[in-house]
Amino acid sequence: MKVGVNLLWLVPGQVGGTEEYAVRLLEHVADVKGVEITVFAGRAALDAHPFLRSAFRAAEGPVTGGRPGRVVTEATWLAAQSRRRDLDLVHHLGGTTPLVRGAPAIVTIHDLQPLEHPEAFSAVKRHWLARMLPHAVRNARFVVAVSEFTARAVQERLGVARDRIRVVRHGFDPPKDALPPAEIERVRTRYDLGSAWVTYPAATWRHKNHVTLVRAFAPIAADDPDVTLVLTGGAAEAEDDVRREINRLRLDGRIRRTGRVPRADVDALIAGARAVAVPSTFEGFGAPVAEAFALGAPVVASACTALPEVAGDAALLLDPLDVDAWTKALHRLLTEPGLRAELVEAGRRRATELTWDQPVEALVTTWRDALGRA
Repeated sequence: MKVGVNLLWLVPGQVGGTEEYAVRLLEHVADVKGVEITVFAGRAALDAHPFLRSAFRAAEGPVTGGRPGRVVTEATWLAAQSRRRDLDLVHHLGGTTPLVRGAPAIVTIHDLQPLEHPEAFSAVKRHWLARMLPHAVRNARFVVAVSEFTARAVQERLGVARDRIRVVRHGFDPPKDALPPAEIERVRTRYDLGSAWVTYPAATWRHKNHVTLVRAFAPIAADDPDVTLVLTGGAAEAEDDVRREINRLRLDGRIRRTGRVPRADVDALIAGARAVAVPSTFEGFGAPVAEAFALGAPVVASACTALPEVAGDAALLLDPLDVDAWTKALHRLLTEPGLRAELVEAGRRRATELTWDQPVEALVTTWRDALGRA
């Protein structure tokens, strides 16, 4: 079975959770027998993830000129490469398929936020995706969704028959051993944290809903001078709103904005937190919840979109816009060690159910079924 994987859309550090999903999935599928995989990607993606060259046949695409250049490259160079290499199938992991294809296609849809919340996107991106998402699902043998939530959205909003949709969810390595206390102390010192902190690992996209968390944290900061809120991740469209709210509430000395930091630092900031908060209003999957489970951190998350599906019964789930409820939940996690221990244990159990074994099996089965569908 000769399968191509289209990563020409992958700009390292700029596509968020879709990069993490695609890269980790390919890491775990590399050892599957009976499948010859060719990865098509730009130089930046291949340099950022060297295993793509060592584990697979790698074809470096001439990607220039941003999205327009990528679209042209997919419809010309990728189509020609697919034919020349006699591929049975090309899996497009970025949510769209080229206008011209050289081999049968599968497409992965991470979420339908551009259709469900168009106000969060530029007019150009809205119009482009409003055309390309229906095109993608219409011309793919199977549509892969990263969660049951996204699968339902694809079925209902795009009219795709359920038997043409497969779920290949995000996966995680088995729960990690507790990080050494020295690692926790290292990040405490590096980021000048108090004796306790709450972590939210997310860039400031509007749907990540940082403002609700900042408002919920204000009463806690007033009551306890040693608690810090840590916001990791880069600046995005809601950055100005978040900064204004922090300044309005005079919390600039109590909230650490780390920006993008090494993965080891993020892990330690999660593992050492009294709580990991995920107040997002929209998630196609919700990887930070599962990451926190694997790292042994208690979680409070929004009770919407795919987050309950990921969390199961291992997290506190709240209305994402109920500031008072978030304040009360954070206060409980900061002051009730018994509750924290209960959630940590439940999270570790849940993490063992979210490993990569099932997604890899589902992916390879989907590829085989797509060939059978020919």
